[in-house]
Amino acid sequence: MNRKVVFPRPLQYLIAIVEHGSYTRAAEALHVSQPSLSQQIKQLEESLLSPLLVRSGRSVRLTDAGEIYIHHARRAYGELDAGTRAIQDVQNLTRGTLRLGWTPITDYLTCSLLEKFSSRYPGITLSTLEMPADDIEVAVAEDRIDIGIAFSRPKSMEPQLHDIEANMLFEESLCLAVGNANTRAGQKERVSAQELGKESLILLNTDFALRRHVDRYCHEYGVMPRIAIETDSLSVIIEMVQTGPLATILPKSIIRTQCGLYPIVLAPTMPNQAITIISRRGGYSSPASLAFTEMASEWAANRDKVVPVRKQKPCPLSDEYYRHKEKGLQAD
Repeated sequence: MNRKVVFPRPLQYLIAIVEHGSYTRAAEALHVSQPSLSQQIKQLEESLLSPLLVRSGRSVRLTDAGEIYIHHARRAYGELDAGTRAIQDVQNLTRGTLRLGWTPITDYLTCSLLEKFSSRYPGITLSTLEMPADDIEVAVAEDRIDIGIAFSRPKSMEPQLHDIEANMLFEESLCLAVGNANTRAGQKERVSAQELGKESLILLNTDFALRRHVDRYCHEYGVMPRIAIETDSLSVIIEMVQTGPLATILPKSIIRTQCGLYPIVLAPTMPNQAITIISRRGGYSSPASLAFTEMASEWAANRDKVVPVRKQKPCPLSDEYYRHKEKGLQAD
């Protein structure tokens, strides 16, 4: 809990006890005596005419009334915390914070955006958290993050998510990605959906939008994918495809930037996927959030207007690299 937030002491103590699971650990975390903490909770319960906590051995649990009350206490704390951050965030962006949530895919696709933002506003502290796209919407709605960048078109159906605002930044085409150890490395011909079903794949798990996108494609064309490995790490996927015979599905722009990966277009093509920026509608938006959203729109509009990629020297993972080395040529 942010100690800079002015918040009633009994409520601070209640939240701490629930978070730490005991009076003792909560007292240690708050640097107060346990009797003082217990007295504050007792006075709070007396004022509410209802018990909030039940001790069971060394552990503590909330009563039914406590479950209801702490929900409102946390909500109140969140509002006060937002107020504290609003005061601290100065309009000239010389200091402040920005809490950003993104998926493993948008991590790779928008790193240059973060670099640009950090370079322009060095006084803003960026805090990033990787999570599935569905969790990003909830985190924005609950004000646990300021901005989300998701690899999907959000479809918020729950009433509590109606305060979410989503704007598409750009679209990405998806391709089969293989490495040098795969027999399709360097192949120019398209791969049919049925041929895709014969590839041993490494994919993100079903928590992530990209995986669900792949599953829908396979279902539509009657393909049963051969999934060798599931993971929540895009770095693991890229490394294993670079060094082994497994294949995967990735945005084409990611494949083109990774040494030793080759994009192969599918036939029929896999539908493009959207990269979406998610913010909270009607809530507090810090100067840093507004600046980031504006920069993201500009960056997305100009991301294709870049200097053409120069022809790269042989990749260290490729046979061509070693042939160059044997000839005494220097390679990157």
